[in-house]
Amino acid sequence: MTSTKKTFPTKADVMARTPDSAVREMLAHLEQAGIETPFDRFDAQKPHCGFGLNGTCCKNCHMGPCRITPKSPKGVCGADAHLIVARNILRWTAAGAAAHGSRGREVMLALKAAGDGAIDLPILGPEKVLATAKAFGIFDEQKSIKELAGEIAMILLDDLCRTLPGPHRTLEAMAPPERLQLWRELDILPIGAYHEVFEALHRTTTGTDGDWQNIVRQMLRCGLAFAWSSVVGSSIAMDCLYGLPKRSRISTNLGAISEDTVNIAVHGHSPVLVAAIVKASKRDDLIAISREGGAATIRLYGICCSGHSALAKFGDITPLTNAVGAELALATGALDLWVADVQDVFPGIMDVAACFHTRVVTTSDSARLPGAEHIAFDHHHSNLDQADQLAERIVRRGIQAYGERQSGKVFIPQARMEAEVGFSVENILSTFGGADVLLEHLRSGRIRGVVNLVGCNNLKVVYEEAVVKVADELIAHDVLALTNGCAAYALLKLGFCLPEGLAAAGTGLNAALAPHDLPPVWHMGECLDNARASAFFRVIANASGESLKQLPLAFSSPEWSNEKGLGAAMGFRLLGLNSYHCIAPPVAGSDKVSKFIYEDTQELLGAVMVVDSDPVALAKRIVADFDVRRSAIGWQPAAAPVTGRLSELYKEQEHAHAHRHGHHHTHNHHTEEHHE
Repeated sequence: MTSTKKTFPTKADVMARTPDSAVREMLAHLEQAGIETPFDRFDAQKPHCGFGLNGTCCKNCHMGPCRITPKSPKGVCGADAHLIVARNILRWTAAGAAAHGSRGREVMLALKAAGDGAIDLPILGPEKVLATAKAFGIFDEQKSIKELAGEIAMILLDDLCRTLPGPHRTLEAMAPPERLQLWRELDILPIGAYHEVFEALHRTTTGTDGDWQNIVRQMLRCGLAFAWSSVVGSSIAMDCLYGLPKRSRISTNLGAISEDTVNIAVHGHSPVLVAAIVKASKRDDLIAISREGGAATIRLYGICCSGHSALAKFGDITPLTNAVGAELALATGALDLWVADVQDVFPGIMDVAACFHTRVVTTSDSARLPGAEHIAFDHHHSNLDQADQLAERIVRRGIQAYGERQSGKVFIPQARMEAEVGFSVENILSTFGGADVLLEHLRSGRIRGVVNLVGCNNLKVVYEEAVVKVADELIAHDVLALTNGCAAYALLKLGFCLPEGLAAAGTGLNAALAPHDLPPVWHMGECLDNARASAFFRVIANASGESLKQLPLAFSSPEWSNEKGLGAAMGFRLLGLNSYHCIAPPVAGSDKVSKFIYEDTQELLGAVMVVDSDPVALAKRIVADFDVRRSAIGWQPAAAPVTGRLSELYKEQEHAHAHRHGHHHTHNHHTEEHHE
């Protein structure tokens, strides 16, 4: 563990070092226009509160807030630093479980309604329905796909919302048996996600649980509920309802925005209404109306996880940026409608939208924005059957807004990249001809190991730099990377998700992937698709006969920043896989809680949390840990790394492009230039 970092990058640092040229251009453009961004607001927050960074501020009751100092080593109630830090981190974990679980519940409800025939929604993933029904032990040849889908939805909802103690059926059916036995011995099996979140808030209220060790045990229960209900359960529902991901090649980054189309951005995490918007955008009558207004057609753009999810399932959507970069995309002035549902939608987007013609629509009762129009499912989800009508209203708003574009206010950077997306366990195994082929690549050292490289972004490190540098080192050392969520945008934009990215990968990775024309980083979708990565890891473990904790597999979220990121890391550590980060959690104020997270979970779970603010050093730690695991199970050593790094190749190509054209950015036009 490194000490808590007290100084953080400035906006100027970001403008000098962030790896994506479009980000640099937009920051300069916004600064010239006098429009505030998250980077300005982050600078204005400095210096950050030391008590908050260390986790030693308690405001759970109104006798405080209490701060732990040498002068006051206990709060008013007698809680010491260890208890306060543990309670704070438990509440974060519970919030993450609630976040993913809440939006997953919407999909589960839609799957149930579709299965029962209550809404006219096709089941697009029959193969997932059949596989899940068999795993749950409910398969019956006499039952239709819809009937099985309805039963699956009820199991998922029961695991999410269970109040009467009983087996967690998703976890029991799909978790590795070795892990199940361990979790039983530790007495951390969850009753249900709702109950564990409920219990976490109960334990941390005034004068309830005063034992920090008991608090962290509840954190582990919340971690399991997060992983197996909020994530795996939600992912199952999505795959059953909308089908498995489909491999495709797409364009990404701000240079992929077209000026002559009605441009609608979808931002957030909930797929039910987004799926209906995708469907509406393809309607001939709505496209005809857009053409009457002077547009060529209607195009959809993805922000944050809505973009990843819809892209993997339906195609026909252009991924632009993550949550932190949303305001930069808005400031292109080329997006007519911004459709926001839940999570990672910063309130600051309203201030930027007000500077342009862009309309904002919110679509969930859980997440409203002052000044936005609300076209949404209600609190009871009683109008799920009206998704198509709501989507039509939304698309019509976008068509109307297109006619309000402000002349001279469109600014689109040239940076554009192609990327390959839509990887799943199923299509990967099909490509390689089975798990045994992949396992042989791992045993031989051609693939040193596999990392799930994901997470949100955090302005405590230079924006997108950490995830790119970690990816640089991993692929150079023959480590295969899986990616999803906000971190994936940086890798999509810089060529890591193209087969051409193998130019900076190790010789072993080239030998394993080049014959299949595969990229060194596999895009698996949105942040819920951590479930896809964990399923891939379980396939490798089953094929090898080794337990997960023995294998060269890991989780890394270099720039994590919110409660869901904490839950994701905890979910993989509970499987016995280390998690690696450039940002420390707020636990430094307690040596006991810090020791538990950074050291003691090795003996308890077989995995620890590793933090190093230097992304290159962090990646090399992953590689070293993989080599130790490989040696312990008798696998062949991997080759030495290559010298080149993909992000450096991108910079060279970017510089050559700018030199050829004699400029660094363009105004008011769309370009077909690719940085490849």
